Amino acid sequence: MPKSKVSLLTVLFATLPMLTACVPAVIVTGAAVGVMSAHDRRSSGVQADDEVAEWKGSNRLPAQFAATSHVNFIAYNRILLLSGETADDTARQAIGEMAKNIDGIRKVHNELLIAPVTSFSSRSNDGFISSKYKARLLDSNQVSANHIKPVTENATLFLMGIVNEREAKAAVAIARTTDGVRKVVNLLEIVTEAETRRMDNTTFSSAPPAAPAQVAPVEAR
Repeated sequence: MPKSKVSLLTVLFATLPMLTACVPAVIVTGAAVGVMSAHDRRSSGVQADDEVAEWKGSNRLPAQFAATSHVNFIAYNRILLLSGETADDTARQAIGEMAKNIDGIRKVHNELLIAPVTSFSSRSNDGFISSKYKARLLDSNQVSANHIKPVTENATLFLMGIVNEREAKAAVAIARTTDGVRKVVNLLEIVTEAETRRMDNTTFSSAPPAAPAQVAPVEAR
């Protein structure tokens, strides 16, 4: 079996429980993982803090907004991404203010949309897109999948992680060319090559990925 198919199947089998589980109106992505990675560029303490922040966000969501909102709380290196849908700007602002007050969070990206809550099938497709992207990272040998945290919401792919400029370019290029992605939002933290060498001793090829006929637009935050 070709390497690309093996990589995709590996990621898909790992995410099947997420795709087949019952999905409530309020979704928390990442908080239930509970596994510290030795290959993560965050310290184990920061990884734990990020998971706690995701849990706190879920549990502090104002009750009056829960029934009409679908909110993902995703923390990486003490930066918190809010993605999903909510009923109106009052809810969006209130959830954003709550997130800013979570202990240890240094920055909040409030990407909540004022829109109807997405369907189960839409969220399942989002999970599949993230899985395909992770598989393509594994195949690329340009940036480690351990250093990128992808979050897909309604076919918009958000990228979080700590990378150098070369890795960031590769990660964004791969995201733009992943089937099903309509838009890429770049939330990556850029550090120097020297800093990433200090964090780990892994080197990657700098060859750019082949570009298909169509690519998704990129927004930087």
